[in-house]
Amino acid sequence: MRFTLDSHELSLEEGATYLDATRLVYPENPRRVLGIRVKGMSLPLDEKPREGEQAASLTVDTEEGRRIYERSLRFVMLYAMKRLYPSVRVRVENSTQHGVYITVEGMTLTTSAIEMIDREMRHIIAEDMPYERFVMTREDAQKLYRDAGEPDKMRLLEYRPFDYFTIYRLGDMYEYFYGEMPPSTGYAGVFALYMCLPGIQLQLPDPEDPSRESPFSDSPKLRQTFAESSNWARILDCDNISDLNDMIRKRRLREFIRVNEALHEKSISDIADKFTSSGAQVILIAGPSSSGKTTFAHRLMIQLKVRGLKPVKISLDDYYIDRDKLPLEPDGTHDLEKLETLDIRLFNDQLVALLQGELVELPIYDFTLQKRVEKTHSLKLAPGQPIVIEGIHALNDRLTCAIPRHKKFLIYISALTTLNMDDHNRIRTTDFRLLRRMVRDHHFRNTTPDETLKMWDSVRNGERKYILPYQESCDVMFNSTLHYEAAVLKKYAYPMLCETSPDEPYYTRVHRLIKFLNYVQSADVEDEIPVNSILREFIGGCCFYYEDD
Repeated sequence: MRFTLDSHELSLEEGATYLDATRLVYPENPRRVLGIRVKGMSLPLDEKPREGEQAASLTVDTEEGRRIYERSLRFVMLYAMKRLYPSVRVRVENSTQHGVYITVEGMTLTTSAIEMIDREMRHIIAEDMPYERFVMTREDAQKLYRDAGEPDKMRLLEYRPFDYFTIYRLGDMYEYFYGEMPPSTGYAGVFALYMCLPGIQLQLPDPEDPSRESPFSDSPKLRQTFAESSNWARILDCDNISDLNDMIRKRRLREFIRVNEALHEKSISDIADKFTSSGAQVILIAGPSSSGKTTFAHRLMIQLKVRGLKPVKISLDDYYIDRDKLPLEPDGTHDLEKLETLDIRLFNDQLVALLQGELVELPIYDFTLQKRVEKTHSLKLAPGQPIVIEGIHALNDRLTCAIPRHKKFLIYISALTTLNMDDHNRIRTTDFRLLRRMVRDHHFRNTTPDETLKMWDSVRNGERKYILPYQESCDVMFNSTLHYEAAVLKKYAYPMLCETSPDEPYYTRVHRLIKFLNYVQSADVEDEIPVNSILREFIGGCCFYYEDD
């Protein structure tokens, strides 16, 4: 049998696996390969290649390979916890700082406990224990998790529309990880554990140098925002997808929507109070793609008006430098997300003038012409009148370098979901934002799902460079996630995802989203969603866009 792996043409005997192929192609370090991608599908190494197939290695340098690595480490840690502390509840919460944040209930975390967990994990990795793969019926899998005292998994399996499940076993522990695993524990030996009360930070390899663990520095504001959202989820009895599904089945989702939206309004009101007492005059709002920045800005302005203020909004888009005046990148393209694409000097000069009560002629940028037009619009502020500015670079001090820090109020917004598949399997915030963006782009930008998926890596790279490094510099964070939105987004996104061809290079990402949505019950509750909801920015019917029309 002949096939190609990473441009290497191979001839293998019948019955050989991808694992055999990796040992031929990378004899010095076959364990760098964690899985295989064929067309758009990711496959485990124990699968058998087909005649004429073209395959690519999934390593820790790739998105899907990094996810396989993380799953392996999570399983190792869960198994170590079972050996050391069998009665505690372990919950994988969220990702931060190239790692995963994990909480434990039923024990007091100490430095010595962290050291014991670390030693046990390294012992399990050194043993190179195999991850054994089984196919089970729904009934057998539910019985397995019922006997193991894991009702979160048992309940979730009720909602998946398939009768068979792939289960992995490590020693005497069974897990369902919603994705491929490497052959054994020895494939994921680079990690670090840090005490990060009330939980533990599990650090993955450094993207710049996978031979060492990622450096860790705490992000207290981000962690606190996640913790507050998780706390509310527990109060509302909605930790996992099965909790959301139960609400839909029991017809309690509408009340849940009202509470979610009320929590958002309360948070925005609290932020307005903090701003009014801060003494600042310029509000700067930044966040990654599909966080709901535009709707949030409108709702915050309404809250400020309730407090007797008259905020005005300035668009950073109008300060773009003419396209033909921008320098080219080495590949001959323009990086339109760089701070230098904005006329920073003009922006600062006009902002300073406005804060001093001067009449200013603000520019207007025409995206069709890709340049600034001669027409301007006039603006003059009353004393203390707030200015609201939203944009990718809003938290970068270089954008507003001429404005004193005490005059600025910085807000970071992101969709920081804390809803899990089950206790041991989180839903990534980036996956939620991608679903939001696909639905919005399809509805309002005449962009196909394929086009959105193609540009997503570029969007994420821009976020890592220009947004995430500044998130902890904010004065407040706003979590734009709505705990019910998965049930609404599924109706819009699922059909689009299912139409995507498996031949597309990004189908691995599509398949992952489909697998996640297979567990989510869809709900027709749009009539319950307020017209000023963050979610309306993506599914349509937002009142703020009515005004623009």
